[in-house]
Amino acid sequence: MAPGFCWHSPHSALAQPAAQRGGAQKRSGRASRLTHSMDLHTMTQSLVTLAEDNMAFFSSQGPGETARRLSGVFAGVREQALGLEPALCRLLSVAHLFDLDAETPANGYRSLVHTARCCLAHLLHKSRYVASNRRSIFFRTSHNLAELEAYLAALTQLRALAYYAQHLLATNQPGGLFFDGDEGLIVEFLREYVTLHKGCFYGRCLGFQFTPAIRPFLQTISIGLVSFGEHYKRNETGLGVAASSLFTSGRFAIDPELRGTEFERIIQNLDVHFWKAFWNITEIEVLSSLANMTSATVRVSRLLSLPPEAFEMPLTADPKLTVTISPPLAHSGPGPVLVRLISYDLREGQDSESLSSLVKSEGPRSLELRPRPQQAPRSQSLVVHIHGGGFVAQTSKSHEPYLKSWAQELGVPILSIDYSLAPEAPFPRALEECFYAYCWAVKHCALLGSTGERICLAGDSAGGNLCFTVSLRAAAYGVRVPDGIMAAYPATMLQSTSSPSRLLSLMDPLLPLSVLTKCVSAYAGGETEEHSDSDQKALGMMGLVRRDTALLFRDLRVGASSWLHSFLDLSGHKSHTSSVPTAESMRRSVSEAALAQPEGPLGTDSLKSLTLHDLSLRGSSETSKTPELSMSAETLGPSTPSDVNFLVGPDDAPEAAKAQEELSTKDRGCGLRSSFPDGFHPRRSSQGTTRMPFCSSPIVKNPFMSPLLASDSMLQSLPPVHIVACALDPMLDDSVMFARRLRGLGKPVTLRVVEDLPHGFLSLATLCRETRQAAAQCVECIRLILAQPAPPAAPPV
Repeated sequence: MAPGFCWHSPHSALAQPAAQRGGAQKRSGRASRLTHSMDLHTMTQSLVTLAEDNMAFFSSQGPGETARRLSGVFAGVREQALGLEPALCRLLSVAHLFDLDAETPANGYRSLVHTARCCLAHLLHKSRYVASNRRSIFFRTSHNLAELEAYLAALTQLRALAYYAQHLLATNQPGGLFFDGDEGLIVEFLREYVTLHKGCFYGRCLGFQFTPAIRPFLQTISIGLVSFGEHYKRNETGLGVAASSLFTSGRFAIDPELRGTEFERIIQNLDVHFWKAFWNITEIEVLSSLANMTSATVRVSRLLSLPPEAFEMPLTADPKLTVTISPPLAHSGPGPVLVRLISYDLREGQDSESLSSLVKSEGPRSLELRPRPQQAPRSQSLVVHIHGGGFVAQTSKSHEPYLKSWAQELGVPILSIDYSLAPEAPFPRALEECFYAYCWAVKHCALLGSTGERICLAGDSAGGNLCFTVSLRAAAYGVRVPDGIMAAYPATMLQSTSSPSRLLSLMDPLLPLSVLTKCVSAYAGGETEEHSDSDQKALGMMGLVRRDTALLFRDLRVGASSWLHSFLDLSGHKSHTSSVPTAESMRRSVSEAALAQPEGPLGTDSLKSLTLHDLSLRGSSETSKTPELSMSAETLGPSTPSDVNFLVGPDDAPEAAKAQEELSTKDRGCGLRSSFPDGFHPRRSSQGTTRMPFCSSPIVKNPFMSPLLASDSMLQSLPPVHIVACALDPMLDDSVMFARRLRGLGKPVTLRVVEDLPHGFLSLATLCRETRQAAAQCVECIRLILAQPAPPAAPPV
């Protein structure tokens, strides 16, 4: 069955007791059937009819406040539904022009329409429920009123997003999904967009667009996030906070509106260091061990430290000639690169003395490998994996559970790269380390238990970006490129811009726009490190664990007391408890502590002021006497506009141009608020000024940072590419446009779009049937790369 996009409308079951969750999921199924069985016009008219009936009923119930609010909310539902329908119909009429092909109907316009339909379907089902039960003595007036008001707010914001999408449609080139205005217009668009109210999407409506099985997880994450944010405000982080948050999160669990407000405040105002600390909770030994208990058991899981030593690689054009691969240099000078070797079977070479000399101790985890008398022969294949985490968080340890499953299902060794993280190590440090580790793996594949006949690069999110750029750099060096790339929901455009799918970040609890921009700014070097603590480097990994264990016992004691107050103090006033000693300032992640090394011979401070070209020249002169390829300005510079073609194929160009001509002059205006019809006013955020850095540095246009902006000649060097994207992911358009560029060049590329799942589903692979099926598609793509020769290239379009 060809991968595609299925309209599926889940129903929100959040903020309900566990005993009611089953009934909520049944109602979700009914709402889903409504979406499948009705076209947009029929759904809208049915909702309007029910809203008018309910509005008339509650208007006749006297002057009571509750009846007045119910009548008003149904009047609002009627108004927003009627106003939203024309905008959605316009987007649907042109959405097919932005698909990769007819078999893969997916792009941000479709996703936005689908999300709006989910909201309409929920309101339709709720309106029917109210109409059928409003006279019953068991009718829960307050609960239904709160849910209706929340979804009305969501519908209002979705209407604003539909108008923004129309503005993009009028401004962009025919067939282009990304905003095509000048930088000033882009910043204006983004600044206007981030003023919209978001809290309604993080309370009762949290995850309404996703499959029902995901929503309890999202609710748990959101409660943990806002609880963690409270500790972060007091400068407390670590293992103890992860535990005590369980005690202090009661009021956020029972008050969805409070949770939504606090969630919005956190995503708008807290810096990238907060997200680094929160995402790295899974790096803590206790939590990672619990995750590994449910994953496949493997014979080999070893953390290796690759020494910063230059080596030679043969050129693919002439194997008699070689090129020097120098160790990473940018920002912090030469340093080791950490990688993790995972293998389901113990294979030849994996217990060799040469490999054992590279093993880095992880405490008890280093004892996982025990000598066994029997060894499997070397595999013909090797998977080199690059993890995601927004370039700022996580390591191979976070991704180890699904990597172990991959090793079992594929029967090949996997080498996962632990690259240095921003903002401490901005671009191009991660790229340099990943390229160095990839080349080392190709050269030393025998030590890893592989003959290296087939090599696949695989990564998710930021790791998918690095898979593409590592391949581009391998081609620029003239060394072997991988036999194929599997990229799950990759980020291919890091420039501050907008697209229809990026509009979904307004409601996405895992990828809000402000968080995306902070991660990109950190990777681009725009986010300075304000929380460094030299004492934490001296602690080391075990020291951090011992310190956090002490914090755990302290916070368990304090948290137990706070737990009671959180339920008794529902009025919002802070309880008067005795003060607690403030924890140490936020530490760096465990992975960074493991990476901490003495400063290299070049020194750190002097290197930070050098350009990329200076670093390359300096590294060439001081680490090796052999001339090497460098990331010069010519290689790393942004592509010229003539080199990058985002236009649709010649068959679709007239239709796309005609669609844009039909847009009104009002839609073409530069003023974003002029895109709204008279009388419509979306809800604005009450959180004040948003701390959202718009990275305007030219570095984000670098093709080694934003591979979507690479020239045609650079993209021609890529191997076959298999992309697995999420239909409801704010990064969907990154995948669609990248696949369209490769298809236009005649390069072999496939795009599979999974339904109703959020960004990052690989880390949720064991959560439900849908995530397991999506993860299986990634495994299938890797298997195609490893088992089959490259497919013939498609003719250019």
